[in-house]
Amino acid sequence: MTPRSGQVDRATRLLLAIERDGADCTWCGRALGALVAPTTDHLVPRVKGGPSWLENEVAACRRCNRERGHLSPADWLAECQRRGWRPDIARVRRVLASLQAAIGERGGQRRARPYLDAQVRRLAQRSRK
Repeated sequence: MTPRSGQVDRATRLLLAIERDGADCTWCGRALGALVAPTTDHLVPRVKGGPSWLENEVAACRRCNRERGHLSPADWLAECQRRGWRPDIARVRRVLASLQAAIGERGGQRRARPYLDAQVRRLAQRSRK
């Protein structure tokens, strides 16, 4: 059992995300470590009301985190695939579902809910195609 993710600092959330998902970039698949600096990437961006909770963060390399900017997860996944990378779509879906559950349990995050719901729908539609 991990500590309540809203109560841990960024460095700890990064370690927990790597422990949960593995030490590779969610978007491009590169191994994270000394040569490829790991960061936490908010699936629901802070500007869209996304919380700094483990349930909203995935491990990513600095390059992907920077280049994604405020693109939605669905749009960035499509761009990663266009570039020939192998993003971990299942991980993104799993973390988004975890965020929905965490918001349902803890409440709040009024601004993030519509954006989150739209991303979950878009990723579900992609899997049906």
